[in-house]
Amino acid sequence: MITKELLLKIRPDQSPRKAEVAAEKLAWALPQYQIDTPLRVAHMLAQLAHESGFMPISENLNYSAKRLPQVWPTRFTTLASAQRYAGDPEALGNFVYAGRLGNGGPESGDGYRYRGRGMIQLTGRENYRTYGKIIGFDLERDPDLLLQYGVSALAAAAFWKAHGLNRWADIDDVTSVTRIINGGLNGLQERVVYLQRAKKALGI
Repeated sequence: MITKELLLKIRPDQSPRKAEVAAEKLAWALPQYQIDTPLRVAHMLAQLAHESGFMPISENLNYSAKRLPQVWPTRFTTLASAQRYAGDPEALGNFVYAGRLGNGGPESGDGYRYRGRGMIQLTGRENYRTYGKIIGFDLERDPDLLLQYGVSALAAAAFWKAHGLNRWADIDDVTSVTRIINGGLNGLQERVVYLQRAKKALGI
């Protein structure tokens, strides 16, 4: 069901070579977590298309001062407050993710160390620990394991199942799926476009 051709129909801007590797690992990982119907696969791929383009990447935290208040409006209420973190990904990660998701304070370095990684952009020390145990890889000790295609695909599938996302995929509720993955509705319209492409390609 999951092929290079399918991924490229959803995200035609992606590298065919990388899409082939991603498709192979997703086809292996998703059925292990009951993501095994066309509609479930379509919803999963739509989310991954938005989060990472199916690639096991790490979160880019290199923002300008102007952009920071747009991305984190509650953390940066003025342009001046954003200046010290502009162009400093490590300091930014340690600030915005401090004291959340199992991370320690800014001085711990957890925020940057456990920034978003992988196809589904797993974030936070607690999530790295939890999903590492589920899939059998010590992600807390070695976060960069999530930059491997196979590990990344497994972690994404485990996250999906643990959050009961098949339930929402089965009723074609992209809004609920997005809210659980994103914590809000950022990029919802783009996710909808990717879902429509996936469903068309899968004949749904």
